[in-house]
Amino acid sequence: MKLSPPAPTRRLALAFASGLAAALALAGVAHADPKILAKVDGVPITADDVADALVDIGPGLPQKLEGPAREKYVLDYLIDLRLVAKKAEADKLDTGPDFTRRMAYYHDKVAMEVMLGNVAKAATTEEAERKAYDEAAKAHPPAEEIHARHILLPTEEEAKAALARVKAGEDFAKVAAELSKDPAGDGGDLGWFTRDSMVPEFADAAFKLQPGEVSDPVKSEFGWHVIKVEGRRMKTFPTFDQVKDQAARFVAQKAQSDLIASLHQGVKIERFDEEAKPAADAAPAAEPTTPADAAKPKTP
Repeated sequence: MKLSPPAPTRRLALAFASGLAAALALAGVAHADPKILAKVDGVPITADDVADALVDIGPGLPQKLEGPAREKYVLDYLIDLRLVAKKAEADKLDTGPDFTRRMAYYHDKVAMEVMLGNVAKAATTEEAERKAYDEAAKAHPPAEEIHARHILLPTEEEAKAALARVKAGEDFAKVAAELSKDPAGDGGDLGWFTRDSMVPEFADAAFKLQPGEVSDPVKSEFGWHVIKVEGRRMKTFPTFDQVKDQAARFVAQKAQSDLIASLHQGVKIERFDEEAKPAADAAPAAEPTTPADAAKPKTP
């Protein structure tokens, strides 16, 4: 089950996914007398500078660049950055309207990072995490699951012919791989699923079977099914310790979402872009989920 945040947080989530989350972890953290790693004309470059640069350019670095080699690369980058920036200042390239506009953007971006980082840090208490966990657990009571395979065919006659081959001793998965029209393939394997994740006709037939049993042909909106149950079990909600990290992320993102929604209240926002789309129509990004957001179930 997913809990969708207000649209402003959905818009910002994509930025978090590209490295902003790491910046939030660093936001507001101050170090006394940080280690100086280099100087350019007497101006120091510190370990904190390297950490900030890693947040910015780290996602684009080669994965094989690790440890000291990675830090050396970033330090070299900062030295070059200082040299080029100094030349740009000498050429008066930091005084034009384009530069001022871009500086204003990065000022707002960093301020947002610090603000949302502080909100997330304040919200992620164990009490809040356990409350989110308890609510999610209550919404997901224990439920019976079965592991099944099926053979999907367009007509009842074809389904009966497939069933006859299985009853004659042929391997169910082999017959499914040969005949089934289910594009998922894999010998008709549907994995583990609960009753409510399947269409009613299929679920009613499948949940009547015991492990090893095969159904008569069953009709659904997808066609005709022959079903074999491989196993049964009770699906239980994970423990708090198993999903603590997910709970913390949910609590943090929910707090950020609530803040942004509150900031929209009572503010006059005018838009002049042509055919501006409602926020709900924006491209979806990462969303906060419940601590145990289940994978989307397969349907026959």
